[in-house]
Amino acid sequence: MNKCHLNTELSSHEGTRCQFNGSSAIIKLGIDVHQDYYVVVKQEGGTNPKPAQRFQKHVFLHWVAKLKEEGAEVHAVYEACGFGFSLQRQLGDLGIKCYVVCPQKLDERNKRVKTDALDAKALCLKLDRFLQGNRDALALVRTPTEAEEQKRAIHRQREQLVKARKRLEAQGRSLMVNHGMEPVSNWWKPRTFAQLQVPEWIKELLLNTQPILLALQEKIRALTAQLQAAAEPKQPRGLGLLSSVVMDREVGNLGSVQKSAASGQLHRLVSGRVQQRRHPGAKLCDQTR
Repeated sequence: MNKCHLNTELSSHEGTRCQFNGSSAIIKLGIDVHQDYYVVVKQEGGTNPKPAQRFQKHVFLHWVAKLKEEGAEVHAVYEACGFGFSLQRQLGDLGIKCYVVCPQKLDERNKRVKTDALDAKALCLKLDRFLQGNRDALALVRTPTEAEEQKRAIHRQREQLVKARKRLEAQGRSLMVNHGMEPVSNWWKPRTFAQLQVPEWIKELLLNTQPILLALQEKIRALTAQLQAAAEPKQPRGLGLLSSVVMDREVGNLGSVQKSAASGQLHRLVSGRVQQRRHPGAKLCDQTR
């Protein structure tokens, strides 16, 4: 009787193809990113993913560069996070195709167990399905250029300064309310502060934050002028210079915006704005609700 050998390590058709045609298997890496280290799950071809490994940043780059030097085709994936796109660029410089995806719930079986190793494995398996042709397996994020990120940093810093100003201003109003006085809007502005009808001890406490608020306002004003100067001169009616710059820099390349249900509102707004640039006299009426 003929015996049939079953290879239980194969988890996809890719492994079967590589086994019979002798080609090198594609290496897939699922990466869970942290500030000081990476947790990586590796899958070779269609085999089951290997156990997770933990690397320091520089060690990981050396390790993955060695994989590439051996002639392997390497793909990687990680979730977009607060650490930016530097890893994606570093891997790209090594000739590795790296995908950045939207953060999502990776516990597909709802086991309510979340570890770095499980997240890295789930990303690796999603990448495997994506490379086999299932384009819905990964929700890709467009990677901005370094120049685009530098431009975004300007208006994002302005937004942070505005939030800091509002927080300190609210603390001053809260101090007044806590001691039975009516809150005063913009209490920190020089003319309003000079006319404040509050006890002297409260005014001394407010005086601790008033110079900070004035300095913040000066920085906000300077950044606002810088951003407005970068806007195109002719804007649609109802769209301010600051809003125009922020939208341009956040959306980035308009060609990358897909016409899907998820981005339908954004697409309508962008399309309306493009039409307004062609016909400046028309009103901007096709806005998201």
